[in-house]
Amino acid sequence: MRTIRIHADLPLIPGAELSLPAQAGEHVARVLRLVAGDPLTLFNGDGSDYPASILAVGKREVTVRIDSRQQLHNESPLSLTLAQGVARGEKMDLIVQKATELGVVRIVPLLTERSEVKLDAARAEKRLAHWRAVAASACEQSGRACLPEITPALPLPIWLDSLATDGALRLALLPEATHSSRELRFAASGGVLVVGPEGGLGERDTSALTAAGFEGLRLGPRILRTETAGLAALAALQALHGDG
Repeated sequence: MRTIRIHADLPLIPGAELSLPAQAGEHVARVLRLVAGDPLTLFNGDGSDYPASILAVGKREVTVRIDSRQQLHNESPLSLTLAQGVARGEKMDLIVQKATELGVVRIVPLLTERSEVKLDAARAEKRLAHWRAVAASACEQSGRACLPEITPALPLPIWLDSLATDGALRLALLPEATHSSRELRFAASGGVLVVGPEGGLGERDTSALTAAGFEGLRLGPRILRTETAGLAALAALQALHGDG
C-alpha cells in the first residue's frame, strides 16, 4: 500500500491532535479523498516522519492524531548546493523538483549576465513561495523528511560576496572546462554547483566565479540545456561521491 506523505509546517508531537494547514487539508480531503480512520504520514522538515491517523474530515478542516515518530536516514552524505541561473517558467519548477529528489540541501536562484527572467520584489516573493511549495511536494513524493533551503533570488555578484569560507568545493558547469566529476575530491562541507540560465554564463559571470575560487566542471562532449545540465551533474556527483 502506498504511503501518503503530507508536509505540514507545524510542531508534530506523538499523541497530539491537530488540524492540518488549509492547503494540506484541502489536498487530503478533496484530492486524495481520505476519510476518518485513514492513515497518512506527516513531516515538517525536522528529519522525521510522523505516522498519523485521520480523526475527522470537515468542510473546512481535517483533524489528525500523531501516532508516532520515525527518524529517517535517507539524506545524502554529500552536502550539495545548487546555484541555478533562473530559468523561464516550468523549467525552473522542474529543476527545483528534481534537484530536491536528488538530495540537494540548498537551492539558490541566481540572476546572471544573460538571465532572461526579470523579477520585481512582488514577483520574486511569489516565485519563492511557489518554488518552496514545489520542493515540499517533491519531498512528499521522494520520501525526504528534510526540506532543502531555497533562498531568495540573488544577483550573482551579491551571492558570491555572501559565500561562507567553509571549504566547500566550488564548481561551475562550463563547456570549456576540463575537470570531470570522477576527479573531484569533496571535504565534509560538500560542494556548491553553479549552472547558468538558458543563455549560459557570460564572460563577466565566468570572471567573477573564477575570482571567487570556482573551478570549471565538464559533463561531456555535448551541450545540455539548463534544465538538464544541473540535474545531470547532481546525479553524477551523487552516484560517484554521495548516495552511490
